[in-house]
Amino acid sequence: MKRVVIIGSGLGGLSTGVVLARAGYGVTVLEQGQQMGGCLQCFVRRGAKFETGMHFIGSAREGQTLRRLLRFLGIDDISLSELDTKAYDIVRLGSDEFRFSTGGDAFVEQMCCYFPHEAKGIEAYWRCVERVANASSLHTLSPENADSAVSAEYQMRSIDEVIGSLVKDPLLRNVLVGNLPLYAARRGRTPFSTHAFIVDFYNQSSFRVVGGSDTIGFALQRELERYGGRVLTNAKVVRIHSDANHVTGVSTADERFFAADTVVSAIHPAATLTMTDSPLIRPAFRQRIASLPNTVGIFSVYLDFKEDTMPYLNSNYYAYRNGISPWDCEDYTPDDWPRGYLYMHFCHENQPRYARAGVILSYMRFDEMAPWLGTTVGHRGEDYERFKQQRAERLIDAVERSFPGLRSSIRHYYTSTPLTYLNYTGTPGGSAYGIARDISLGVSCHVAQRTRLPGLYLTGQNINSHGILGVLVGTVVTCSDLLGTEHLFRLIKNANR
Repeated sequence: MKRVVIIGSGLGGLSTGVVLARAGYGVTVLEQGQQMGGCLQCFVRRGAKFETGMHFIGSAREGQTLRRLLRFLGIDDISLSELDTKAYDIVRLGSDEFRFSTGGDAFVEQMCCYFPHEAKGIEAYWRCVERVANASSLHTLSPENADSAVSAEYQMRSIDEVIGSLVKDPLLRNVLVGNLPLYAARRGRTPFSTHAFIVDFYNQSSFRVVGGSDTIGFALQRELERYGGRVLTNAKVVRIHSDANHVTGVSTADERFFAADTVVSAIHPAATLTMTDSPLIRPAFRQRIASLPNTVGIFSVYLDFKEDTMPYLNSNYYAYRNGISPWDCEDYTPDDWPRGYLYMHFCHENQPRYARAGVILSYMRFDEMAPWLGTTVGHRGEDYERFKQQRAERLIDAVERSFPGLRSSIRHYYTSTPLTYLNYTGTPGGSAYGIARDISLGVSCHVAQRTRLPGLYLTGQNINSHGILGVLVGTVVTCSDLLGTEHLFRLIKNANR
């Protein structure tokens, strides 16, 4: 039995572990924290449960891509609650609201109602989204339909450039990118393919996970243990060992050694490379990975609602200040923060009448964390707590303008910053989505799943993209390298017969 050690127990680490354990590998997943799950994990305060990262998922209806992957992983029995098919996303620009309908034809029809003079542009935009999304064999799980030419073209054209070539109305252009907080896109930099994959993914169908995103993590852990794998917490990997030709294992901060034939790192590539001094990994590669840009961080306000006071919002609500575009919200000033926000409720049961908890998210740059660098969770001082409270109050005020009565419905609230994210995930700068895709860098911003050190692999959001589908596609990429692409696709197909 080949021994595999996986560093990190987020979605990428757990799903990779399940696939390899099922293939006969001896799998050990090592997690630095007290709780496994990465951004799948939840926390509870005074009886209220909050998700930390995976707030909703898409393409989970029967036959759709995510449903097929969940069934392949053996966790398709998790309970889901579908978002409003007439308004899974709501985008507010100034005083105007725009609703996104599920399904391509319904989406086009709804947008044409708002912008009848742009009917041709809307149709062209949607056909472009479909064309790009369908060109990827990984995102459709259909190798026979891959179109590498289309994929390559739209990986090198920016979102704003492509949409600008199809749509004339400036307001419509902003509406179509109203969900930018899902992927922290930058004007002129983020490839249109990123936008197309995410828009197509959630437009096919959108759901919240009933009971919280940690149910996915626990389901993966059970499946992993079913095939003999294990997850160990409080096991921070500090070194990846190797001989002259291959990895030999890892050691943890408490001086335990885990022998391995293969090591798969599900944490950030930059953090991974600090753990090995193998000369097989060249200095130029280390420098390239260390210099790659990462996406902006997030400030979160977790809301605990009074019982039966806040009607459940079965949509994701994106709002931008009057005159503010969804673009460049990360370039805020102290006076105009927040320029925009994403507001959502958590789902404790299928289609609840009232929400028990919710969250408000807004961009926050890591440079604002400078006064507290080097501090630890719970020991950052009064200035840090005052800073968070001031920002939380401003965010709540912003949401209150669209949802009168919000403040009076809040029993308690809690906050997190990019510094919190850095401490729990190790992502440089507390980045929300890891390495940023940037067309100006070309293939330099692509991180391969295989390293120059034989036996050392990467998985997770940074080798493909973030979000549940992006990470699981990364799992497919990594496991294909170990098990064979045709074999793995055959396993996925057989699991869905």
